[in-house]
Amino acid sequence: MTTDLLPTPSSQQRRWQDFELGMFCHFGMNTFTGNEWGDGTDSPELFNPTAFDARQWVRVARRAGFNYLILTAKHHDGFCLWPTRTTDYSVASSPWKDGKGDVVREVADACREAGLPFGLYLSPWDRHEPCYPDKAAYDDFYAAQLTELLTGYGPLVEVWFDGAGSEGREYDWRRIIALVERYQPDAMRFNMGVPTIRWVGNEDGVAPYPCWNAATEAKASMFTKDMLTWLPETPKWVPAECDVPIREKAWFWHPDGHRKLWSDERLIDMYYRSVGHGCNLLMNLAPDNRGLIPDVDANAAYRLFDEMRRRFVSPLAQIDGAGSEIRLRLPERQAVDHVILAERIEGGERVRDYVLEARREDGSWRELVRGSAIGHKKIDRFEAVDTDVLRVRVQRAEAEPLFRSFAAYRAGAIR
Repeated sequence: MTTDLLPTPSSQQRRWQDFELGMFCHFGMNTFTGNEWGDGTDSPELFNPTAFDARQWVRVARRAGFNYLILTAKHHDGFCLWPTRTTDYSVASSPWKDGKGDVVREVADACREAGLPFGLYLSPWDRHEPCYPDKAAYDDFYAAQLTELLTGYGPLVEVWFDGAGSEGREYDWRRIIALVERYQPDAMRFNMGVPTIRWVGNEDGVAPYPCWNAATEAKASMFTKDMLTWLPETPKWVPAECDVPIREKAWFWHPDGHRKLWSDERLIDMYYRSVGHGCNLLMNLAPDNRGLIPDVDANAAYRLFDEMRRRFVSPLAQIDGAGSEIRLRLPERQAVDHVILAERIEGGERVRDYVLEARREDGSWRELVRGSAIGHKKIDRFEAVDTDVLRVRVQRAEAEPLFRSFAAYRAGAIR
């Protein structure tokens, strides 16, 4: 294959893939009702956080190593976290701040102050809006809501279109995507219409391996095995995002939900099987009914970040290079148990099969790992081996392999 036929990322996609970790915040009417999917009949009077602090959310995100934040501006129940002109089912009808509050504004401003890229989730499915059954009328309604969000809250890093609840429904995706391209041309578009990033296919925070960046389809939701047919203008490079709640199967806060908090070991495994498979990990930390991220959730995220930083902040040795065989020389013979590989994805995903090996004292080579996809990042872990040289041999490639990084680590046991 010639290199000009390989799919390659846009500059916006490359920037987004380098973020690697994002924080999702599911917050809204469900926070106060105990529902995961509200039906749109709950009174706006129920929405009344007592200590809402968007800056606390952002402090948590920064401390936990998240590099972007996405807020559910409207979930399936149709309740809007900004004072939209399209409906009275919003914060403007709630007792919070006497109806003068704007959650989206406060989170957007807090992110901007901290230099944290901000994105928005706007559910296409709306269980409250009376015009939803009328396709043309609802397309107008949704376009108006989206335009308010795209034009009123500064630069957006991502616009999240959830397919759940919309199975079999056709929205005016060309119109929707045209609005994003007009008002937020640098924003990533999640999984629908003409996406620039795709859903990985589960809510477990893990990607299969290999998980190639070049894709032509993805699942729409948890409730169908059918694959989405994206519009033909969709780019061929559509990297995956792995979304997961930090509490098992609970996207919104529940009073007793801390019992479902994932273990540290499970969160670490998610990291290896998402970021370590070349994908972004979008982890949900749901604010509680005070409007704050609970300490128990924040501390779990901190522990994950601290452990990954301990393991990977200081490589034993690191190089870049090109070619079908790359050698990494260590400062001395020592124990190694991880290698992180990365391709220069601006040239596309070139490597298709590779072998990672360590040099023994007698000069022979010991095979450690065999792999296929590298792409943005591949984390290989193995039993510790003493060596002074590691090498990657590419056995099959679409073009000359280009390595952004080849780094070795000694992580040791979990602390």
